[in-house]
Amino acid sequence: MKTVAIGSPPRPTSTRPDSHDGDAQSGLRAVTECDGSAVVVHVGGDVDANNEAVWQRLVSRSAGIAIAPGPFVIDVRDLEFMGSCAYAVLAQAAVRCKRRGVSIRLVSSQPIVARTIAVCGLRRLLPLYPTVESALSQAG
Repeated sequence: MKTVAIGSPPRPTSTRPDSHDGDAQSGLRAVTECDGSAVVVHVGGDVDANNEAVWQRLVSRSAGIAIAPGPFVIDVRDLEFMGSCAYAVLAQAAVRCKRRGVSIRLVSSQPIVARTIAVCGLRRLLPLYPTVESALSQAG
């Protein structure tokens, strides 16, 4: 598995977001892992209107790496806040991924994430998994 920290030099020993990854000024940290056709992005920090463009770029670029059938997994367990813009970006990415035959999967154990996805009618676009392992092991 290849691991790349977004916004910093590659650090293959890291698979979780930390304060050195991502765009330090945006409040968003990310580590991307690639394994065959699968891409896993672990994110931490906050996603809000102030860093929506950084989030959009991260999701779009990472989704573009995934090869059908994927999956493209976004692990948001270390996010402290996800504004509505974060869900909109994920929904748009899900539509683009589906057109390319890539399965998108969201990882979170936070009830508010599950509730927001349900209330917004995004369950089919953004299937939710409790762990990265379960998201990766789920058949297409």
